[in-house]
Amino acid sequence: MCKFHLCAVLSVFAFCSALFADQVVLKNGDRLTGTITKSDDKTLLIKTEFAGEVTVQWPAVQEINSTQPLHVALTNGKTIAGPVTTADGSLAVTTAANGTVTVTKADVTGLRSDAEQTAYEKSLHPGLMQGWAGGANVGFALTGGNSDTRSLALAFTADRKTSNDEIALYENTVYATNEAAGATPSTTANSNQAGARYSRNFNPRLFGFVGADFQTNALQDLNLRTVLGGGLGYHAIKTAKTTLDFLVGPNYTREDYDTVTNNFVALTLGEQLSHKLGASTVLTQSLYLFPDLSDTGQYRATFNFGSVTKLSKWLGWQNAFSEIYVTNPPAATPPLKKNDIILTTGLNFSFTH
Repeated sequence: MCKFHLCAVLSVFAFCSALFADQVVLKNGDRLTGTITKSDDKTLLIKTEFAGEVTVQWPAVQEINSTQPLHVALTNGKTIAGPVTTADGSLAVTTAANGTVTVTKADVTGLRSDAEQTAYEKSLHPGLMQGWAGGANVGFALTGGNSDTRSLALAFTADRKTSNDEIALYENTVYATNEAAGATPSTTANSNQAGARYSRNFNPRLFGFVGADFQTNALQDLNLRTVLGGGLGYHAIKTAKTTLDFLVGPNYTREDYDTVTNNFVALTLGEQLSHKLGASTVLTQSLYLFPDLSDTGQYRATFNFGSVTKLSKWLGWQNAFSEIYVTNPPAATPPLKKNDIILTTGLNFSFTH
């Protein structure tokens, strides 16, 4: 008798558990019971009690019956919320304000639970300290014995993207010395680059930007180069794996050398490429040309190429190469070269906030 009562109680609990859970029925007849978390037009994620999170293909979904309210995003940009059931191939959403609203499966771009909807809405308007991704690269080398050298290479990038705008920061430093007796020059490299750019989308393709770039180079007698500019950009390619942007606009440049100071207005012409190679490597490349508008025979050009390969969630290997070319370095003895190259490589410590 006791065993009978125990079985009856367990049966009631199992029935109630299924009654107050979401259910997804696939076209092949398989049935999943749990809590629907989210879906888009490709996949649906449901959290089950014994199998954990299960992802199924959205086209394979035949029926949905949710006891919890789901936020249903539609192709017209609107979102309706309420428990969802399936009838005649369409979704019936029992809303609090408008009663039952029926939409076709083709009209649905996404389903989100209350928690997922809250996270989605926060992602549209994140705080300034949220949404950052990037990392720092550190490399150090020294020699002894017949040679006595020291070198330090640092590289830093940070990027914060939302659906409407983007903030990008960068910094590269190379410092090297030759400590051998009589070595001339004793400092063999002392170059720094840093900058920031803010971009805001006007539509899916067109955006505006403002930016500031700074550079010092002791071996080129450059105390500080400041470039302040802005303009318009165009997203030629914008996919999950690849982005390609073209930019144009004016800039104000000030160059402070040991012997001369230059102030002029120039043009910014540039392109930026980012491509995700495989599951763990990201390649970045940019090329900029800055023609002097007051002296059209003079210009400056910059080229940057970098890669980051993830070794773990927070550790990776980073390479950064940059070259800066100027047509008119100041007169000096011996003559200063027109181009400078920076190459850094080493461990990358990534962060996400």
